[in-house]
Amino acid sequence: MTHLWEIDHPYYCERGNYFKAGQHARWTSWQEFRDETLFVTGDRDTNLLFRWDWSDGVLSLFFMLQRKSYHVSHDVAVTREDEPEIRAWLTECAEALRATWEPILTADGA
Repeated sequence: MTHLWEIDHPYYCERGNYFKAGQHARWTSWQEFRDETLFVTGDRDTNLLFRWDWSDGVLSLFFMLQRKSYHVSHDVAVTREDEPEIRAWLTECAEALRATWEPILTADGA
């Protein structure tokens, strides 16, 4: 199994929001991010995670807050020991994203 920190996504995503300042936050730990926000325990559709990157002990998360039409990002300091919990959460987020695209992915001829 490939570790999350070994995955190199193509291209990149800019942190924050070009049109509105203050849409990027930094967290000192996965536990702080999990306990102090609703991004981990909240509605996956409302807070749609569309990208993540793990580099040098930082998990960068990119969300589209669909009801507000905001693109926000978070950098979370993480450890390798956090990986199992983060992987499980990312899998849940991927399922929410997949559900959005599923009708076209399973259409005839796809």
